[in-house]
Amino acid sequence: MTRQLTVRGVSDEVAERLEALSRAQRRSVNATVNEILEEAVGVDARARDLRRFITWTQDEVDQVNEEVAAQRRVDESDWR
Repeated sequence: MTRQLTVRGVSDEVAERLEALSRAQRRSVNATVNEILEEAVGVDARARDLRRFITWTQDEVDQVNEEVAAQRRVDESDWR
């Protein structure tokens, strides 16, 4: 879930630097500010990036793990 925040009283210097940084990174000011805020409050960037790809429920994850574990079992009689 995301939220919208309004930040008032941003100085011209800070706004100009944010805009320049955003242009240099070819990103929106919003994306730049979000990254700066996440770093400032200690959000783990790797975990944040991985959350975009999480689409399975925990039950689905458990089922896949069970199936993979079953495939990893070695039937000793096949190796005699």
